Amino acid sequence: MSGHSHAANIAAKKAKTDAVKGKIFTKVGREIAVAAKSNPDPETNSKLADAIAKAKAVNMPNENIKRCIAKAAGELSGDNYEELTYEGYGPAGSAVIIKTLTDNKNRTVDYVRTTMRKHGGSLGNAGCVSFTFNTLGVIVVERTPDLTEDGVMEMALDAGADDFIVEDDAFVIYTSVADFSAVRKELEGKGLNFFEAQIQMLPQSKITLEGDELAKFNRLIDALEDLDDVQNVYHNVDLPEEEEE
Repeated sequence: MSGHSHAANIAAKKAKTDAVKGKIFTKVGREIAVAAKSNPDPETNSKLADAIAKAKAVNMPNENIKRCIAKAAGELSGDNYEELTYEGYGPAGSAVIIKTLTDNKNRTVDYVRTTMRKHGGSLGNAGCVSFTFNTLGVIVVERTPDLTEDGVMEMALDAGADDFIVEDDAFVIYTSVADFSAVRKELEGKGLNFFEAQIQMLPQSKITLEGDELAKFNRLIDALEDLDDVQNVYHNVDLPEEEEE
């Protein structure tokens, strides 16, 4: 698993999060509302609990979280949001996976296809690139003076984590999808604060782009992430650390 370096780069990510906080809150809030629609109790709804943990990791205020849960029984109750995944190729044959949450499939696929084409990419068939990714639970804990490597590793492995990676400014914990909720809940109970906690698709190997190809690829990812229906974008490009998602 050591090949799945997360390149946490906490400071850079925090700066980017602050710059687009409103859009991030909107997207995470939608996940919370959709998860809460069937059951608004995070104690018995692990999907909602995971969405709340993701919201807390991006510093979403508790009032916002409560409002999103409340909306699930109100104005969103008539909406039928659907989780859809699109796969394709970016510049230089890079692999791109786009996770969406939409109430209008035709609108979303049109926006995604147009954005891909505009920035030198193309949509492919389902499964065309996802076989080169692993789906894992990823929990990122910011390194602080009161946390020791051995202490956090012991907590993570005892909780059922599959792997533990030490980076310059973070501890990165990997789990299976099935164990993610239980591991996250246990570590949360131990008082650990997460910089990130969510299911991700990580490439089995990465490619390097340079110059114009790298610039074109960055524009593609930025444009996809800017689409309202897009929740997450995964890819196999080894970005310079300061540009990591």
